[in-house]
Amino acid sequence: MSIVDNKKAFFDYFIEDRYEAGLVLEGWEVKAIREGRVQIKEAYVVVRGGELFLFGAHISPLGTTSAWSNAEVLRTRKLLLHKAEIDKLVGKVERAGYTLVPLNLHFKAGRVKCEIGLAKGKKQHDKRATEKDRDAKREVEKALKTHKR
Repeated sequence: MSIVDNKKAFFDYFIEDRYEAGLVLEGWEVKAIREGRVQIKEAYVVVRGGELFLFGAHISPLGTTSAWSNAEVLRTRKLLLHKAEIDKLVGKVERAGYTLVPLNLHFKAGRVKCEIGLAKGKKQHDKRATEKDRDAKREVEKALKTHKR
């Protein structure tokens, strides 16, 4: 079940590969995510010391659950992947000019997972072409829908 999607990532990047990573979260963060109080539009993934971290994910605390602790909304959160996957991603990011972007947050077996994408940045003309293709597809669907009636 998807919680939140990063639609901006698909507009700004070519997504080449996807990985599912676990997140290290505090209790109040999980409760806030269950309520849908999370935003990853400005978030990005950074490699530090052979580990992956999620920066810029905004989780708004609930008034009732975070009263006893100091809630940091833009806290750096560690991503959990297998060592072989991390090594593969680090190699691509450092050598090939790729970047890592969070694509969505979703639940899997009661746990919050973050789908990250290995991405290459789009140029402005690529973004315009993507938008033109999307508009053309929308018009074709609209024409087919009115034709069926």
